[in-house]
Amino acid sequence: MNFFISFFFSFTGSLTPGTINMSAVQLGLDKKPQIAWRLAAAAALMEYIYAWLAVKFEAFISAAPFLIRHFQLIAALVMLILGALALRASTRPSAFTEHFYNSGFRRGLALGILNPLAMPFWLAVVAYCKTQHWIRLDTAFQFHSFLAGVSAGVFCLLVMAAYLAQRLVRLLETRQSMLKKIPAFIMLTLGGFALVRYFVQ
Repeated sequence: MNFFISFFFSFTGSLTPGTINMSAVQLGLDKKPQIAWRLAAAAALMEYIYAWLAVKFEAFISAAPFLIRHFQLIAALVMLILGALALRASTRPSAFTEHFYNSGFRRGLALGILNPLAMPFWLAVVAYCKTQHWIRLDTAFQFHSFLAGVSAGVFCLLVMAAYLAQRLVRLLETRQSMLKKIPAFIMLTLGGFALVRYFVQ
């Protein structure tokens, strides 16, 4: 039961545009499915770790709301930087951007590490599911089956995003250059929005 609940929250929680799923879409638009699979595997591994930390340190992090606030600032800056890099890579590729965007597993690890909002998300999910008595995390099996569902949900969502983007670019071959810039513009917009929210709170 734990696996299916965490899979559902992981899959649906990753649907909102962010650095990792926008990168998977970018790889799909660039017709690089093998790199997208490696990125998805690395991102799933990092999500496993963030969910593990969220469960283990739930009481401490929940008692320190300033940590959550600074997670938002970090996420905003990361999205702005990655959006700018993605935009540059689509217009004027350099050796650095080509190396970063053509790596799969390393890129997924980097984006996974720079995804601090995963922890407050899983804090909220774990707390909610516990109050609803949907999950139990008393034994090692229950705990790791929950985390396995977290990783599986992220992996499936990213692979699906890359696949659908690849199908889309085949349908719109004539506008391929514009399509490749869409994830970069989305990341820049989200990063700017998150930065504004951080300073107006």
